[in-house]
Amino acid sequence: MTFHQPPNIFAASINLIVEDIEKSIVFYQGILGLKILQQFEQKVLLTADGYQPLLTLEQPEGVLPKESRRTGLYHFALLLPNRSELGVFLYHLLRTGYPIQGASYHLVSEAIYLQYPDGNGIEVYADRPSEEWEWTEGQVVMATEPIQAQDLLAQGKEKEWLGLPKDTIMGHIHLHVANLKDAGDFYVSGLGFNIVQKLSNHALFISTGEYHHHIGLNIWNGEGIPAPSKKSAGLHYFTIVLSDKETLNHIISTLSSMKVKIQEENKAYFVHDPSGNLIQLKVH
Repeated sequence: MTFHQPPNIFAASINLIVEDIEKSIVFYQGILGLKILQQFEQKVLLTADGYQPLLTLEQPEGVLPKESRRTGLYHFALLLPNRSELGVFLYHLLRTGYPIQGASYHLVSEAIYLQYPDGNGIEVYADRPSEEWEWTEGQVVMATEPIQAQDLLAQGKEKEWLGLPKDTIMGHIHLHVANLKDAGDFYVSGLGFNIVQKLSNHALFISTGEYHHHIGLNIWNGEGIPAPSKKSAGLHYFTIVLSDKETLNHIISTLSSMKVKIQEENKAYFVHDPSGNLIQLKVH
């Protein structure tokens, strides 16, 4: 998983606003298999390895149901260390009876999709060996094909489900944006990502270090859509990890020259992308 290590730039964790934190804990522990790292009255940090938070849930006063046709989270994607663990996870879902929204072979990865009642899309996936990925003129070749479910299940049916493996990481974040060009300019020119695939005029996939994508951007909710209200369930912010202070300073300087407002809070830096999605910039 060197694609998610310095000097690459990548999304490492996500903070969500939820309507019912107790109900959310039941799902994220029992179905998804994360563990509680820290818990407060209206906030909980969830982890796979017992040290680093992957997902933080918050229930603010006056929280609203997730608003439709807004910018924000399309899905977050948890990357498992290998295909066998994905088979274990699929077997677990079938035993629990939790509805699976989809399952796809993307040439670069195999993925299982599900949705939490708050409306947050969730992907759990395993990468195919990177030496098998095909690149054409700087673009990675991805597709959506049926997954080999029986073969995948055979990989995992002999193993006991003990929750997500400790080396599970945040593989990528996929966002609804209001304008694809503006979003692309911000993430590429401002944050230093590279475009690795463009789907016509409606989606971009960006990464560093020739990963298939660390962030996805789409306008599938519509062009020019507004950002959600601050208390809407859904994305609060996600964290992008940078390799060192020098990289952080360079990005801050670049964003400032682009007239992007940067807020410093408790030694962390926060910025909004052009669609209102909030990002924390953090040194590894």
